[in-house]
Amino acid sequence: MKKFILDTHTHTVASGHAYGTVTEMAKAASEAGLELLAITDHAPKLPGGPHEMYFRNFKVIDKEMFGVEILMGVELNIIDYRGTVDLEENLLKKMDLCIASLHTVCLKPGTREENTRALLMAMENSYVRILGHPDDGRYDIDYKAMVKGAKEHGVLIELNNSSLTAGACRRNSVSNLTEILRLCEQYDQEIIVNTDSHFPSSVGRFEEAQSLLERTGFPERLIINTDIKRFRSYLRK
Repeated sequence: MKKFILDTHTHTVASGHAYGTVTEMAKAASEAGLELLAITDHAPKLPGGPHEMYFRNFKVIDKEMFGVEILMGVELNIIDYRGTVDLEENLLKKMDLCIASLHTVCLKPGTREENTRALLMAMENSYVRILGHPDDGRYDIDYKAMVKGAKEHGVLIELNNSSLTAGACRRNSVSNLTEILRLCEQYDQEIIVNTDSHFPSSVGRFEEAQSLLERTGFPERLIINTDIKRFRSYLRK
């Protein structure tokens, strides 16, 4: 498997429950051999997350640090079963990258139909480019419908390394991700592997995710992490 050279889901102290600065995360990315890093702090509805003013001033941040290209984006919270996210369009259009995710502190797990509808409708938002950690078994989800929806709307499905690490709060992630990967292969749906780092030492550490990819025999052609030009082209779609 080719080397992964980008990590597009990471958090800084601005998220309230992460512990590295932008500079520290960028330095860690460089040391890990990455060529691109996206900082995607939580949007305001997550307890402890930054005020929307945080997202208004990204222009002051260097676009390259320690030889690594820096993208400044957001991990949006899906806040209802209609797929509503917690930043307005005037801010979404300023982001380099938008991830949309379910978090239990922002939306309690509903029925299978409610949870699935929340994801499908969030992906209809043209600013959402990645569906974050959809493997959390606390949400009962129709994964076939989710993968087909991602394919329809051109959204990458995330294989989240932190879901597979010891002590992860998400439930049944291994079996759920195995099923998601099977469906992604079936429907020729691209994925992105991310660390969801909340501390510099985990930036660019994809070991658990890579192990699962190898065990499942997932095709490398559907993994976007090995080619920055391909990722940039995807963002321009």
